[in-house]
Amino acid sequence: MSSRLRRLFVALALVAAALPAAVIAQPRYAPVVQGHALQFPGDFGSHPGFRTEWWYVTGWLTTARGRPLGFQITFFRSKPSVDESNPSAFAARQLLIAHCAISDPERGSLWHDQRIRRAGFGLAEAEPGDTHVWVDGWSLRRAAGAGGRAGAENDSYVVAVDADQLSLQLSLAETQPPLLNGDAGFSRKGPAQASASYYYSVPHLKVSGTVSRGKGSAEQVSGEAWLDHEWSSEYLDAQAVGWDWAGINLDDGGALMIFRIRDAGGATRFAGGTLRDAAGRTQIFLPADITLIPTRRWRSPRTGVLYPVAWRLRAGASEFALEPLMDDQENDARLSAGTIYWEGAIRALQSRRIVGRGYLELTGYANRLRLE
Repeated sequence: MSSRLRRLFVALALVAAALPAAVIAQPRYAPVVQGHALQFPGDFGSHPGFRTEWWYVTGWLTTARGRPLGFQITFFRSKPSVDESNPSAFAARQLLIAHCAISDPERGSLWHDQRIRRAGFGLAEAEPGDTHVWVDGWSLRRAAGAGGRAGAENDSYVVAVDADQLSLQLSLAETQPPLLNGDAGFSRKGPAQASASYYYSVPHLKVSGTVSRGKGSAEQVSGEAWLDHEWSSEYLDAQAVGWDWAGINLDDGGALMIFRIRDAGGATRFAGGTLRDAAGRTQIFLPADITLIPTRRWRSPRTGVLYPVAWRLRAGASEFALEPLMDDQENDARLSAGTIYWEGAIRALQSRRIVGRGYLELTGYANRLRLE
């Protein structure tokens, strides 16, 4: 570097350091407010004023050979702490992250991939108004049925993922209306009311399409999935390190979502859940209604992280044993979200009989989870 360029860089650095704090326009994040009514189809779409948002699709598939597979595709939108007065089109005002994984018992570990891009230039975006989010060639899009109403006939989601080692081309047809979690979609995540999200689920999605893994050709698959959409600005408080979450499609047509937020000592800081039975009646669970007790742990041979992969769950008056499709469902997302977590297909059992299938997510076991 020439001495002239070196002096220029030093001068620019000194000028930046001398700027008053008021010149740097810090982002203002929208609050989550109890009593705010979710509106569809608008709330299917992106909410760019909030710090964090995700669309999270998980499910069980059966191949043409009768083999079970789990799958997950997640799109995250994050509004980082950048100078909002920066006029550059290259400023990272919104970040888009995508994770995809297939749980394959024949392999014994995940096929998985990840992407991260700043929004813009047609390469990555999360659109408001209805679900349409993409990162490069990965996308999730909602195709509205008659009248564009939530729960209208023929509503469906289309998943398209073309990664190096896996591919998913799936159609997910709605069979039930959205399930509003918490207080009509206002979901507390901690003792303080500010620790909250807007949160709904779409259970019992009917899945059809194709999946490929490794160098194998595409296989026809069918199955059932669950979609979560959640957005927040203060999801975890300062004492929270991570969460345990499960979404389960019950065989009788019911749907169960539960979560607990953990502190640094592993104790439950907050918990909650929602149960909609086969008749459509909904029960909201408070922290005292949820108990999760680990019954078996598995240690990752790659990271050394110890995960509780099997559980005994009490949700209100109902009790379940949760057992994984396979133990090794660890997802190393340090290249995108900066974290390691366990996320995998599970069976729900009562009296040793399978009564549902879903997904379990375990975060904050490798290190404290930061949603920034």
